[in-house]
Amino acid sequence: MDLFNTVPDEALNLLPHGGIVNYYGQIWSHHEANRYLDNLLNNIDWKNDEAVLFGKRIITKRKVAWYGDQDFDYTYSNTTKRALRWTAELAELKSIVEVKTGETFNSCLLNLYYSGEEGMAWHSDGEKTLKKDGAIASLSFGVARKFAFKHKTSKETVALVLEHGSLLVMKGSTQSQWLHRLPTTLLVSKPRVNLTFRTIVL
Repeated sequence: MDLFNTVPDEALNLLPHGGIVNYYGQIWSHHEANRYLDNLLNNIDWKNDEAVLFGKRIITKRKVAWYGDQDFDYTYSNTTKRALRWTAELAELKSIVEVKTGETFNSCLLNLYYSGEEGMAWHSDGEKTLKKDGAIASLSFGVARKFAFKHKTSKETVALVLEHGSLLVMKGSTQSQWLHRLPTTLLVSKPRVNLTFRTIVL
């Protein structure tokens, strides 16, 4: 199912079953979203992401950063990151998202994609340190990109375009029943920054 060019309804569950995904659309003006994008591009401690696959260490073009209330460790793709403390802008964004969604978060994983050649393969955020069935709030800044879900059993798919300054929330059994990805595209040459606010359970 494709959900392109439709007016967002934040109360609507985009998944047909087995999880909850709500798309709030653009929650900032274009000018405000540009201000956040510029700040994120220039004031975040970006590092190239690493993954260990079949015993081999892979360095990605995509850059990442990990921030939180405490110096949480977060392990995925067989690598571990230690959280940095919130910047003023990240703390501000976290507060806005918490008010908007009614959820609370204690950490944020940020991804920087320089162009459409960089993306993310099918995966789910099921790390053991994440709150089970907890909400993950995803903010997008920069060029609009397609985002897709695929059910782990039925293989049903749902896709939408994440706009500049938009908010998407995944919760309930979404991570246990659905995969998601950011497909690559040669049609995009501008950067996108994605923030996923999460809850780490110690």
